[in-house]
Amino acid sequence: MILAYDGGQRRVREIVESDDGFIEAAGGPGNYFAPVRRWLSAERQGLRFVHGRVLDVGCGAGRVALELQARGREVVAIDVSPGAVQVARRRGVRDVRVLPFEDVGAQLGGFDMVVMYGNNFGLFDGEAQARRLLRRLHPLAQRIVASTINPYQTREAAHLAYQARNRSRGRMAGQLRLRVRYREFASPWFDYLLVSPEELQTLVRGTGWHVHRIIEGEPVYVAVLDRSPQS
Repeated sequence: MILAYDGGQRRVREIVESDDGFIEAAGGPGNYFAPVRRWLSAERQGLRFVHGRVLDVGCGAGRVALELQARGREVVAIDVSPGAVQVARRRGVRDVRVLPFEDVGAQLGGFDMVVMYGNNFGLFDGEAQARRLLRRLHPLAQRIVASTINPYQTREAAHLAYQARNRSRGRMAGQLRLRVRYREFASPWFDYLLVSPEELQTLVRGTGWHVHRIIEGEPVYVAVLDRSPQS
């Protein structure tokens, strides 16, 4: 989809399907290419907390990496999609790699910041996986700046029913099971985590991280997590 858009096709739509059968046509991939002036206000404000060497997780077409490079930051960008990585590299991202988030480790070196924009806090997957990945990131970075969606800022009956179904199964209410489709292509099914600011406070407890700042937005907000000292 990103390759098609980068190649000049503008009638491109992303189809998001959840495991309860709900299907939604999202917007096109223009947001993956957006200059900083078109970003959500919370994401623009969050850049004030980003400095040093940065890991850009789920870089897409490279909008975050390119903005940070322009500000003089050293950036390593990763994405699970080879097509996205190809486009990001073509657009000027200097260090971009095909790498799943869960495989991030010491092989990349240390970072001052991990940036997860475009609601990419969702890549933490679910409660147990989020705690594992946060502990893994603890020795690798000083700060995480991530955008996410508060799942409770909805009146959509299907979404409220999904949250109730999650609770009955012992899952976090905002833990989604999704796949993404474009034309004849479909991703594997994957878990994607949406959390409220209150849930985030509980989720990071005991992982070596604490919530330094919440930058409000509806429904998308930005969380700034700082590493807590550990003995």
